[in-house]
Amino acid sequence: MVTLTKRIGALVLRLAAFGAALAALIVMVTSRERASFFAVSLEAKYTDMAAFKYFVIANAVVSGYSFLVLFLPKESLLWKFVVVLDLVMTMLLTSSLSAALAVAQVGKKGNANAGWLPICGQVPKFCDQVTGALIAGFVALVLYVLLLLYSLHSVVDPFLLQKS
Repeated sequence: MVTLTKRIGALVLRLAAFGAALAALIVMVTSRERASFFAVSLEAKYTDMAAFKYFVIANAVVSGYSFLVLFLPKESLLWKFVVVLDLVMTMLLTSSLSAALAVAQVGKKGNANAGWLPICGQVPKFCDQVTGALIAGFVALVLYVLLLLYSLHSVVDPFLLQKS
């Protein structure tokens, strides 16, 4: 009964992580807004910034991995490898979220020392969508940290309980 409860808990965590990463991916990919200032037209989209492209690619990889792991049988010997892949996915989410947050901060506040002006006043819908994608990405990261801790516990715990 305890193993079934643990298995269901891990499945729910994996489903939630998959959903959060997929939501971050979809919201970022659909973020786009066009603004006009007198005769100048500005279109803001995620493909304009390399950090946002990296965020999209990382969330696509994590979503695909999460989806595939959902169908891995519990008897499979690949579960020990899943621990390593969970760590890789957690680090991938961390790095992509960090890069995207840095670019989003510059877009929101600008950087007076570098002469970069904030753009969120001109394209607020785009900035709101990017913020939503970053929040979903952060939720996916937190869920992946929990999954990593669970995976480590499930692999290491049997070794600690063995009698010498």
